[in-house]
Amino acid sequence: MPAWLAALWNRRMLICIFTGFASGLPLYLLLNLVPAWLKTEGLSLRAIGAFALIQFPYTWKFLWAPLLDRYGILPWLGRRRSWMLVSQIGLLASIAWLGRLSPAEDLSLIVGLTALLAFLSATQDIALDAFRREVLPDEELGLGNAIHVNAYRIAGLVPGSLSLILADHLPWDQVFLITAAFMLPGLLMTLSVREPAVAAGSPRTLRDAVVEPFREFFGRHGVQSALLVLAFLFLYKLGDSLCTALATPFYLDMGYSKTEIGIIAKNAGLWPAVIGGILGGIWMLRLGINRALWLFGVVQVISILGFVWMAWIGPAESSPARLATLAIVIGGEAIGVGLGTTAFVAFMARSTHPAYTATQMALFTSLMAVPRTVINASAGWLVETLGWLDFFWLCFGLALPGMVLLLKVAPWHEEPPAISRGD
Repeated sequence: MPAWLAALWNRRMLICIFTGFASGLPLYLLLNLVPAWLKTEGLSLRAIGAFALIQFPYTWKFLWAPLLDRYGILPWLGRRRSWMLVSQIGLLASIAWLGRLSPAEDLSLIVGLTALLAFLSATQDIALDAFRREVLPDEELGLGNAIHVNAYRIAGLVPGSLSLILADHLPWDQVFLITAAFMLPGLLMTLSVREPAVAAGSPRTLRDAVVEPFREFFGRHGVQSALLVLAFLFLYKLGDSLCTALATPFYLDMGYSKTEIGIIAKNAGLWPAVIGGILGGIWMLRLGINRALWLFGVVQVISILGFVWMAWIGPAESSPARLATLAIVIGGEAIGVGLGTTAFVAFMARSTHPAYTATQMALFTSLMAVPRTVINASAGWLVETLGWLDFFWLCFGLALPGMVLLLKVAPWHEEPPAISRGD
């Protein structure tokens, strides 16, 4: 059996499917299902828009990640699995309870419950990221994280598609109960797997859990190199993330109908990203993470030029060629996202020290989320000021500094040695 096929079918890859699905479901519920529920229950768009603020736990999760590195709350399960189980039970209960509330009568309670749901989801992400890093050997980081990321995306089909379809036929309390049940596979996975051996040792004190992850990271790289790595984590996905922040309004301005966008985005958006991510993970087994960051990053940058091209052409009359243009742009961007994210997440995982996986991964993923939650807020102002064409050229330019930093943080001809688990 080829090495890539043996790696694809081992038990660790199955675990990555479950971690990705469990991680993605709560976020997509907050992004897709909750706004649809509030809209159908008569809330204003202004009130619904304010719910975006509940995503802040995903940006600030590194603040409580040291608690997960230091303490295990259920000794019989181990440090990682106990946090996974408690957060998953809390998510299941919160989602099921949410549907029993009325936005017209219980709005303040709904705000509090969705904030709790976001906090539990971010906490689950901390534990799952640490667990996944500790069960995957370095040579499988690319493939394992590719499978995790794509299972994460597929999980979005439950609250973003299935639950919305069910809402046309069932009351909302049953819809949320059924959606909550999709947390059960991840919960059962948590109960059936073993605690990673490396997770058996924890920081001796809470101070060690807070301070040592940062001291270790800066000590291992040196201050200048560590700052370059952090800058890279911020910049590598910046142009791509900003480019897609207003993708749907852009397509509408180009004259496409909502039906055309929905049909093409579903088929040319999701599956190319999934397939591209999986193939990228398999390819990374041979390439290594550094070279994958270079090659996949080039694809990611070039995909932005598809938006430049569409903006340059401008609105056009309906024709098969016009729909093909939309499919090419959406599909190309999806492949770029799938490949770039696969290499990027693998790089973050490789950059952690086994003793402080939860805190360092939380810091890295929080930094990765800053463009999505903060910088993208300026997208509307930039489009109004520059116009679509110059806006996408700006996104293309913002994608280049992250590629330049690869010369320092991930040279083409160099793969850093694995961090010793005994360090």
